[in-house]
Amino acid sequence: MRLLSYNIRHGGSGRARLIADVIGRAAPDIVILQEATRADVVADLGARLSMRAVSADGQSLGFLSRIPIAHHAWHRPRISRHAFLEIQPADVDIRVFGLHLSAVHSAWTERRRTLELRALLRGIAAHQHGFHVLVGDFNTLAPGELLDVGQLPARLRALVWLSGGSIRWRTIRRVLDAGYLDAFRTLHPDAPGLTFPVWNPHVRLDYLFLPSNRRAALVASEVVSDGPVAEASDHLPLLTELAV
Repeated sequence: MRLLSYNIRHGGSGRARLIADVIGRAAPDIVILQEATRADVVADLGARLSMRAVSADGQSLGFLSRIPIAHHAWHRPRISRHAFLEIQPADVDIRVFGLHLSAVHSAWTERRRTLELRALLRGIAAHQHGFHVLVGDFNTLAPGELLDVGQLPARLRALVWLSGGSIRWRTIRRVLDAGYLDAFRTLHPDAPGLTFPVWNPHVRLDYLFLPSNRRAALVASEVVSDGPVAEASDHLPLLTELAV
């Protein structure tokens, strides 16, 4: 199964053809979209790509699927800015949880992301012993990866300074401590894997995590750079291949 995570920026309005081109080149089975706030754009993408299942919640998350989907639903914990998306493909032993955590780099928003992630893990506790993945735009950095604050816009540099001048990146650590593997970093321990922004990539915000006891199912994980990525969105997509 090929899973693509793609933040399409501000709903993707006016860029459906470009976004569809990027997605089509990656040939995914399921696409998890973030900032998919325009249901009409998501429907347009589905039509352009001949997807069998297409849906969006109008808040941020949407999906496209080439394969039949048995069940999908959005779940919004009270603390979360966005709902998370649950997808259960038909006849395939995997459950996909898509998410889009709060944006902006600061100590305050990192605490919020940690709370959102904790709520997500509580919400999926019933499925944590089966094969499942967490995938999407986490809007945060993994342990050991650095943020060059000087490359942020002035207003965001000010937020970092106002919230204490440094950020303790805890959200991804919480995922790892819960027993998950960072798919890209597992396969590429030394590659940067930067996904944002496309015109000057300097942070890795997009991830797929799978339970550590499912390491053998991880086939490939790559940042997509083919096609009109620079015009389609401000994020580079993340494509992960799993043996299911």
